[in-house]
Amino acid sequence: MTNPGDTSAPHLTARPGLRRIPTPRLELFDSPHFLPPALCADLIALIEQDRRPSTIADPNGDNYFRTSETCNLDSGEPAVRELEDRLFALNGIDPAFGEPVQGQRYAVGQEFKPHTDYFEPNGRDYAKYCSVAGNRTWTFMVYLNEVEAGGATRFKVIGKTFQPEAGKLLCWNNRRPDGTPNPATLHHGMKVRKGAKYVITKWYREKPWG
Repeated sequence: MTNPGDTSAPHLTARPGLRRIPTPRLELFDSPHFLPPALCADLIALIEQDRRPSTIADPNGDNYFRTSETCNLDSGEPAVRELEDRLFALNGIDPAFGEPVQGQRYAVGQEFKPHTDYFEPNGRDYAKYCSVAGNRTWTFMVYLNEVEAGGATRFKVIGKTFQPEAGKLLCWNNRRPDGTPNPATLHHGMKVRKGAKYVITKWYREKPWG
């Protein structure tokens, strides 16, 4: 790997329990039971402590595009350190290239409509978010609880939907093989119909964070 903020499909598939989703359109993986129940519970407690309304880059005029609540998790918390250690053991990405871990809570009716995680190079907020650390490379997302109904993550382009399972990891490369942003990573955090959904997300960048 030439980019310390990157990992690779061969590196990830060599890790026990990680499965590559069969599609030529993007590099997408899942791993059930990536996090143990006790760690999931500790991370949920941290999200509950600091959650606030979520925001988006490049606002599109749709005030209901992302209706969840969000918080950045303190890297000094033991649960966050354990999560970071597990991610590094899995992906080998230099932690200096990672954004702070973000936690999200989705109540009944809340969603994140179809979107990509990278910043659009022609978007009005691109310079604001990417001038120092560059664009996002990989996304690592973990469901922290079972959801009574709804809350799936749907990758529309490849017709693949993942149901929330406590401790389950999803990860994907936000770029094509040539390094350009991959629109096939379009995904939808679908509405929760009953209960609540908790997830954590860890994004990595092309250059050191901050």
